[in-house]
Amino acid sequence: MKLKSILYLALAGTLMGGTISCTKLNEEFNSELEEGDASNVDAAGLLITAYNSLNTPYQQEQRWVLQEISTDAAMAPTRGGDWDDNGMHRAIHLHTWNADNGYMNNTFVSLGSAIFNATNVLQFNPSAQQAAEARFLRALTMFDMLDLWGVVPLREGESFEDFRIAPEVLQPQAAMDYIIKDLEEIIASLPDNGPNAAYIANKNAAKTLLMKVYLNKGTFLNRQAPTYPAEDMNKVISLAKEITASGKYSVAAKGKYFDNFAPDNDAKSTENIFTLFNKNGERGGNVDRTWNTIAHYNMRPGGWNGWCTLSDYYDKFSATDERRGIYYDYPADTTSNRKKNFHRQNVGFFAGQQYNWTTNQPLMARNPSSATLSFTAAVTIRTSGATLETAGIRPMKYAFDYAVTGQRNNDWVVFRYADVLLMQAEAILRGGTGSPAEALTLVNSIRANRNVPAFTSLTLDNLLDERARELYWEGWRRQDLIRFGKFLQPWQEKQVTNDPKVLVFAIPSQQIAVNPNLTQNEGY
Repeated sequence: MKLKSILYLALAGTLMGGTISCTKLNEEFNSELEEGDASNVDAAGLLITAYNSLNTPYQQEQRWVLQEISTDAAMAPTRGGDWDDNGMHRAIHLHTWNADNGYMNNTFVSLGSAIFNATNVLQFNPSAQQAAEARFLRALTMFDMLDLWGVVPLREGESFEDFRIAPEVLQPQAAMDYIIKDLEEIIASLPDNGPNAAYIANKNAAKTLLMKVYLNKGTFLNRQAPTYPAEDMNKVISLAKEITASGKYSVAAKGKYFDNFAPDNDAKSTENIFTLFNKNGERGGNVDRTWNTIAHYNMRPGGWNGWCTLSDYYDKFSATDERRGIYYDYPADTTSNRKKNFHRQNVGFFAGQQYNWTTNQPLMARNPSSATLSFTAAVTIRTSGATLETAGIRPMKYAFDYAVTGQRNNDWVVFRYADVLLMQAEAILRGGTGSPAEALTLVNSIRANRNVPAFTSLTLDNLLDERARELYWEGWRRQDLIRFGKFLQPWQEKQVTNDPKVLVFAIPSQQIAVNPNLTQNEGY
């Protein structure tokens, strides 16, 4: 057995030991692992490794930072001596990054590792379903690599067996052809799971990813002047109709939007198509970051008093829009906010005076402790003085799991049904088969359940704003802004029209140094 395989199997053995006692996984994780069948153990364990390798880049960390903090939706302001990190966060929001930005290198490495881990499953005689799941995970991370950098390094064949051979680097058309072929070949072998087992790669997850490939195809080929051929848009529309026809999904009912992000979202979501598995005491990623990065030190639980949104983005939401923030009643809220019916807002965008959910009293800042903790819409990319702790409205979509200590149970959302409907509407507006009235109906079917008035007409501009409201902080904003031609424009705390080079990120200098097949993106 090859050395790398021995190392992977050592890790796989540990992971498999954890999954044997996993109730949620035993009931739902249908990767065709047959107990006692040694021929399947290697592939099954490595498949868990491949799933786990998505946790770090996705769960409000590396990939998420590049996709959201580079936009008008999110910012990581420097707060005195906190959140400076040699300007790494500021550079992402201001579009002044270079090839040495740490977030870019870490994300490039994590996505590359995920691609490798998925490919490694295929070396160990996997079952048809195991192979299909692995190829889906590979296609997903290849799509993200292509989106972020415009190229995809890939180890296959001899370069997979011998690390002295540099990985091949796929250009956009070749990368998309590869992804599309993989996805089309595996759909029949993927399980037909719905929202309650969305953490397993499934048929509709593959179709959703195919939708994203076809919708962004013109952008990936020419980011400054994309075109949207009717045949690509019709692919998006037909795939969306297949997902709807499966009968597995519906837009969350009024008051239930945050079911999609709750600690028991695997049980109650009606929208989730693909998620990342999180289970206390078993395995998962650091979903706590959704709270830690935004919460003030004196909130419960205390956070790192960091990231925020911009007021122009917050102002896209009407006061009645439940996505902006509500009191969400859920069993894992064990605080007095629920038990004593305080019913203070606990999900969404946190703005204004914040309250102690045990005493229902106003929270105070830390320094000075005599100041009330009231989050302001006004924020600058460098904050200091009286606004150090309070500048910026703080979004948090994942209801905090108070019922456990350690790993929270909220599965991380990658694909949702509402996104499918919005992509279908967009494809119609971009020339696909369907009427403007049909596209309008699709979007209004979502708005009705978010407690906001119906649109009277649908344009690309108000559709982009609706995507901003529906999918905020889910890791799609940069991709959307590029596809709609808005990414280079000025916004709050980024007051310049940027050089088109930033439509892709700089390939990390560390990666160019070790792979002679990589060439730096133009302009860097």
